[in-house]
Amino acid sequence: MKNILKSFMMCTAALMMAGATISCNQEESKIIKTDIPVRPAGQQDVLGLRTPALDTVRIAFVGLGGRGSFAVYRYTSVPWTKIVALCDIEPDRVQKNVDFLAEKGIEVKATYTGDEGFKTMCQRDDIDLVYICTDWKNHAPIALYALEHGKHAAIEVPSATSLDECWALVNAAEKNRRHCMMLENCCYDFFEMSALQMARNGVFGEVLHAEGSYHHNLTDYWDGYWRNWRLEFNSKHKGDIYPTHGLGPVCQALNIHRGDRLKTLVAMETKSNNGVESVKRYQGVDMPEFQNGDETCTMISTEKGKTILIQHDVMTPRPYDRMYQLVGTRGYAAKYPVEMYSLSREKMDEIGIEYDENFNIHGPLSEEQVKDLYAKYPSPILDNDLEELAKRVGGHGGMDFLMDYRLIYCLHNGLPLDMDVYDLAEWCCISELGAISIANGSAPVEVPDFTRGAWDKVNGFSYAFADGSFK
Repeated sequence: MKNILKSFMMCTAALMMAGATISCNQEESKIIKTDIPVRPAGQQDVLGLRTPALDTVRIAFVGLGGRGSFAVYRYTSVPWTKIVALCDIEPDRVQKNVDFLAEKGIEVKATYTGDEGFKTMCQRDDIDLVYICTDWKNHAPIALYALEHGKHAAIEVPSATSLDECWALVNAAEKNRRHCMMLENCCYDFFEMSALQMARNGVFGEVLHAEGSYHHNLTDYWDGYWRNWRLEFNSKHKGDIYPTHGLGPVCQALNIHRGDRLKTLVAMETKSNNGVESVKRYQGVDMPEFQNGDETCTMISTEKGKTILIQHDVMTPRPYDRMYQLVGTRGYAAKYPVEMYSLSREKMDEIGIEYDENFNIHGPLSEEQVKDLYAKYPSPILDNDLEELAKRVGGHGGMDFLMDYRLIYCLHNGLPLDMDVYDLAEWCCISELGAISIANGSAPVEVPDFTRGAWDKVNGFSYAFADGSFK
């Protein structure tokens, strides 16, 4: 009897385990997919898009708050440019920038105000580039209007806040054969550019995993945003709503839509504690339904078997941090909390980095070894004069100026931009896709291929130069 009972229990346990396995496998197969619209007839991708070279890039700025006004300041030092028009809802912001430029000897007569002043501005025929620095919800509508009127569009981050906006910008760029670039300045941080150059030269072996984030405590700054737009946006949206500072640089290192593509993601979040407190503090409103978690984590897998971790936290006292880590088969790079590199002995021998018998493979490279690395793998877009100018003009240590310089350099020479509309869509879509995952118990969600089949058409990330080379 004992043996029969033992056999019955063993069979029952086996069946239960089998059932659990079957259930688990069924769940793993349930990847949520979003619609991928068919490319309109006669429309082609804009990978490697070249447009006619512009001797002078004529620019109109829309949105002249802190970010926009500082962009106007930077552009007084960017070559091959002319500031043609200024636009903001608030007339005093326009006048402030007109006065600033006048002090620099630059006269701007074309000014526009009001909710739809940008439309009249975009209808002008003496503008090549519309540079957009408004609140997030107005980024895509203004860019779409600019593209439909034959202008290139440069849009602050995040350039799109929904999948619909991502697809609309992709289609508008393809239809009108115009550049649509997100102003992701962190791709021009000196550390990120150096690590990217090392990754492109195989210093880390094959990069298998990358991490990025936006950790920035905004608790004391919410009331500095015009009409409280940013806290309001956080209160209404789940997911990583500001992913691009962390995601952009690591996607370049992983050659996303240049030989690999983002495939699926899962996202999860903490409850909102400090978000609820912030609404109470700044608006005097009880909002227990505040949507954005204090911390959001998103894991992404790629077609080639790589992984990416992205985090978002603007609510807690966590120190500022974009994480930025590259994990390769032969090396490692990290910017935060302290800058460091680590390489295998084999890789150090291969590339000529010296070490002695006391070298600790479990620790980072020494300061001298890192200097040697930087000397061996300089970023191709930097020289001493440009780096000095960037640091003098400024903008997050100079990376904002480098971003502007490269944008204008490419337009001036008729070259493909460093970042295209597919980068914009891939980096921005994480927000809504993550919200979908969270709403479905952190279920996997497919990341759409915004190139619609051309994600491996370009062989690796590179910068274009006027001599015809790609480096």
